[in-house]
Amino acid sequence: MCDACQPTLDARLSLPPGVTLGLPADLPAPLLQLEWCAPFTGATRRALHQLKYGGEQRLARPLGAAIARRWACAAAGGDLLVPVPVHRERARTRGYDQAVLLARAAADGLGLPWAALLERRRATVAQYHLDRGHRASNVAGAFGLVPGAIASTVAGRWVVLVDDVVTTGATLASCAEVLAGAGALGVSAVTVARER
Repeated sequence: MCDACQPTLDARLSLPPGVTLGLPADLPAPLLQLEWCAPFTGATRRALHQLKYGGEQRLARPLGAAIARRWACAAAGGDLLVPVPVHRERARTRGYDQAVLLARAAADGLGLPWAALLERRRATVAQYHLDRGHRASNVAGAFGLVPGAIASTVAGRWVVLVDDVVTTGATLASCAEVLAGAGALGVSAVTVARER
């Protein structure tokens, strides 16, 4: 990211935690907190598209660093970062999972551990193809703990989900249900961007 574009990632850095006026305020259960760095527009949108579809893995560093800055500024807590996974076929085709790269970079900035504890057990339709009403049913039951993941890694910890973009929060809520079921003390989420 160039020097002119970098500040767009910190669009919400000085804002208080929570949802700004004019955006839907419903926090999908069981999430306790949801934060994001910037609107899904302009340079932020282009950077995320290049990370996800253009093979520009190096963008994960500045995007993950922005996540760390926003979370450090607005967070209520958290002691373990967990990326929201893409389906294994998508990761195989792409060659990487962008949420893993973002979580790793954010963990470095926050000095917190991260762990890829979730898997997408079935391929889902890309959420951007669906209206708000169908997004929750699309991801319902799509996530689970990675086989061999030790539930004690989650039990009693405040887990922070990391993803690229949030719209309705349906994907984050589906992941949070799995982590809460594994004994997480609480589950929050932070993303690079939010789409209205």
